[in-house]
Amino acid sequence: MTHRKTQLLTRRSAMIGSAAVIGMPWIARAQALPKVRFTAGWAFQGNQSYMLRAQKMGYFREAGVDVAVSRGFGSGRVPVDIAGGVFDLGTGEMSATLKFMAENPDSDLVIVSILEDTNQVAMTVRADGPIKTPKDIEGGTLAAPESDVGRQLFPAFARVAGIDISKITWISVSPELREPMLVQKRATGVTGNASSTALSLKRLGIDLPQQRIFFYRDSGLDLYSNCYVASRKFAEKNPAALKAALTGLFRAYVDYYRDATDSLKVLMEVEPLTDLAIETERVAYLKQILPMGKAMKEQGISTVDPARLELCIRTIEEAYGLPKRLTKERVYTDAYLPAQNIRMV
Repeated sequence: MTHRKTQLLTRRSAMIGSAAVIGMPWIARAQALPKVRFTAGWAFQGNQSYMLRAQKMGYFREAGVDVAVSRGFGSGRVPVDIAGGVFDLGTGEMSATLKFMAENPDSDLVIVSILEDTNQVAMTVRADGPIKTPKDIEGGTLAAPESDVGRQLFPAFARVAGIDISKITWISVSPELREPMLVQKRATGVTGNASSTALSLKRLGIDLPQQRIFFYRDSGLDLYSNCYVASRKFAEKNPAALKAALTGLFRAYVDYYRDATDSLKVLMEVEPLTDLAIETERVAYLKQILPMGKAMKEQGISTVDPARLELCIRTIEEAYGLPKRLTKERVYTDAYLPAQNIRMV
């Protein structure tokens, strides 16, 4: 019975993309507007709710663009799908995007905004288990989708934390089965964004005090976090559409950051099986573990420190033993950002 339920949920969630939005009665059908295909980094949860609200409130339409929002399947998948032409714009962990760009220098991707300047990627184990330090995971098993950002970034984490990755066994699972693997003790730990894993584990019966969370940043891997990434070719051919899409997203994100209540209501409309209490707590937890930095508070979201951006690039290249190919100018541009007043929280 459990397996069948998971299949139904997965099938339903996967449909909420460019095809499914046609069935949402509150989404305007602005046929004459330029179209942008957008992918979230993960399944629709509290922290993705603002994207759905941007559609319902007509923020994209008012900015002059028609955006189809699809669920994601992991930050590691986002740059792959954009480079492959499946989507034009997406959001995910910047570290996964940098890794892909470094490994695929001809992929023609560009980061067009950085949403968060604190990183939440983590490895989570049971607090009542034997894993007391990151290195203790040696000899254990970790469950995650192959495209999960925690899994993608684990070699870099292992390097700074002194973990011998040859002593780790990975279990590949679908996104919906990641946390159940830890709950059922079929894996020693899981990886991913803590706001996703922590509250999903709580919903399944392992409350926050029963979790031991190892943030990668605490071992020295302190990188920028969520970003918007686009196809450079699409951006250069459709600058107005890209800027309009970002304008709608930022407008909704600022609303959500100040008070997520309305965004969560929209999430409930799209995903009726949503646990509102858990998603409300997820948003609060996210703000707790990802405080916005001084520069972004004072100058607007996506205020980027060139020196830190350079450090992020070099950290990813060195962690994976890749040649120094990337430059700040190639990786990031602020050319498509909305006006500063739209980015102020």
